[in-house]
Amino acid sequence: MDARLNLFGNPIAAKALKHIVAAGKVLSDATLPATTQELVKLRASQINGCGFCTDMHTKDAAHAGETSVRLNLVAAWREATVFTDAERAALELTEQGTRIADAAGGVTDEVWANAAKHYDEDQLAALVLAIALINTFNRMNVIVQQPAGDYQPGQFG
Repeated sequence: MDARLNLFGNPIAAKALKHIVAAGKVLSDATLPATTQELVKLRASQINGCGFCTDMHTKDAAHAGETSVRLNLVAAWREATVFTDAERAALELTEQGTRIADAAGGVTDEVWANAAKHYDEDQLAALVLAIALINTFNRMNVIVQQPAGDYQPGQFG
């Protein structure tokens, strides 16, 4: 199976990706926990049906020490007891931020306030950036039908 378009081989797509990836590198310096970042990326990718990003972020999280139990329960985080209140707030913000078109008004004040109870302003900024960027990557990969399954941790780092 091949992607419809080689995003790295096309000069226009590659140039744009370079800037998007550079924006994402800011997250590595953020105080938002890396674990939370991976959970957010995984949950948005599941919602968007992006196999490539689901594969990538599951493997990156596992490589960084995340447990298989938590990774397997991300899609059902509301019923799972393995996530902290802060992680749950981040996952709820991720879901509402990813499903903007599904609900008039987008992210509710209640969900934002809950996230703000657990994260400072810089962490909230990083959380918003992480959600926006993973949704960008998801959409590109879903549109071009980027194949999933072959990703190796650290492949792009």
